[in-house]
Amino acid sequence: MATVWAATATATLCAVFAVVLALGQAVAARHRAGGAADLAALAAADRALQGPAAACEAAGRVAGAQEAVVVRCAVQGEIADVTARARFGPYEPEVRARAGPPDEAARAGGARAGGAAARAGGAARGGGSAATASACLPGVGQGQGQPGPGVRCVGVR
Repeated sequence: MATVWAATATATLCAVFAVVLALGQAVAARHRAGGAADLAALAAADRALQGPAAACEAAGRVAGAQEAVVVRCAVQGEIADVTARARFGPYEPEVRARAGPPDEAARAGGARAGGAAARAGGAARGGGSAATASACLPGVGQGQGQPGPGVRCVGVR
């Protein structure tokens, strides 16, 4: 009888372990897609003034470097809205990110940061300084006075 209980307990623990692994993989997929969407939106916002085609092409290159695909890219003025999909195991989450300059309240030292600063984890700073979000993107914008060959640091102010 003890053998049956031991086998049942082992099978139950294995099932719980499999569920925990699946949930961990789903969370990792979501984070990978979120990071790719954030970086792609920052790249698109950096190129927004060159036109939507150039901005979305830059977003596609950056998402591809993150092993993701741009599903949707829209540029309106200086604001880029990008949706990226990343495959990780059996999961393919899509995540939307927006990037652009901060709103006027953030420029005036307000408590709320807008644009990419809020999405990419930037925080508004008091004292009248603008919130800033930045990311270094390998292989984008080489030879434009950036730090190191093949590295482009974009900042959204």
